[in-house]
Amino acid sequence: SARLIFCPRLRQMERFDQRIDALQERQFHDLLQTASHTVWGAQYDFAHIKDYQIFSQRVPLQTYDDLRPYIHRMINGEADILWPGVTRWFAKSSGTTNDKSKFIPVTNEILRRCHYQGPKDIVAFYLRNYPNSRLFEGKGLILGGSHSPSPLNRHVHQGDLSAVLLQNLHPLVELFRVPRKRIILMNEWESKLQAIVKATAQANVSNLSGVPSWMLTLIKAILDYTGKRTLTEVWPNLELFIHGGISFEPYRACYQQLIPSSAMHYMECYNASEGFFGIQDNPSDPALLLMPDYGVFYEFVPLEELDAPHPQAVPLEGVEVGRNYALVISTPGGL
Repeated sequence: SARLIFCPRLRQMERFDQRIDALQERQFHDLLQTASHTVWGAQYDFAHIKDYQIFSQRVPLQTYDDLRPYIHRMINGEADILWPGVTRWFAKSSGTTNDKSKFIPVTNEILRRCHYQGPKDIVAFYLRNYPNSRLFEGKGLILGGSHSPSPLNRHVHQGDLSAVLLQNLHPLVELFRVPRKRIILMNEWESKLQAIVKATAQANVSNLSGVPSWMLTLIKAILDYTGKRTLTEVWPNLELFIHGGISFEPYRACYQQLIPSSAMHYMECYNASEGFFGIQDNPSDPALLLMPDYGVFYEFVPLEELDAPHPQAVPLEGVEVGRNYALVISTPGGL
């Protein structure tokens, strides 16, 4: 049974609340040790940082613009800048706040420890919550962005995070998803949408993943193409939509109308080009579980202090329940 594969990991995650501070401390020290011989690590003397207090005093909070010169050196093929070795992939972020694109380093470590671990843990929680699931009897349809991988220069490639993830997937995963990679990595949205519709209308799709607004566009295109009234008529074994990126609440009623099935479930996740951070582990609770062992060290700045000249971050153990914070991350992607 597929569930048995996830049992050891579920036991680990069920102990998060007892071990979360220790897990975060381990991520902290692992990051410092691994990056100590990089340009960035040498600049801030990571090798001699023994605790969080020294780290917070020595290493100022950074924005992307502060890191941009270092990232450009990585893009140009330099090794050991923000993270050991040469980084070959960069995610072109759509979350930019100015006219310059953000290129987020995607290292092998953040792929393995964070971006790929998140979906595995989603499945683990889902099978725990719904033990009668037949998820693996069908295939998954992941609707990503429309910026397919392309060379930035002779050293590195760039694309939407979803495209970078698909490009680096283990070949065996292709057995469990539709449509073919060639279609999902198409650039032009309308052509891609029609190609996905034609390739999946007759498939046995059991689960969907994507941004609610984009997925709704695909669902309506599927219904137009097939002449069906509901998606349940097209994919009778559909049981799960994994969503993120924007609030699902404005779309919930529409989805329930188009997928009128008591067997349909919804799970939210918090993933971004910078990392994979949270999963809705409890279907009756909209709060997401912060994932503390993905190689990411979390800090938090109270929102009311964010525009101060020198805002002070606190680690996870310093967070106050009910207070709003901006999330600060240190990752195995070098950020």
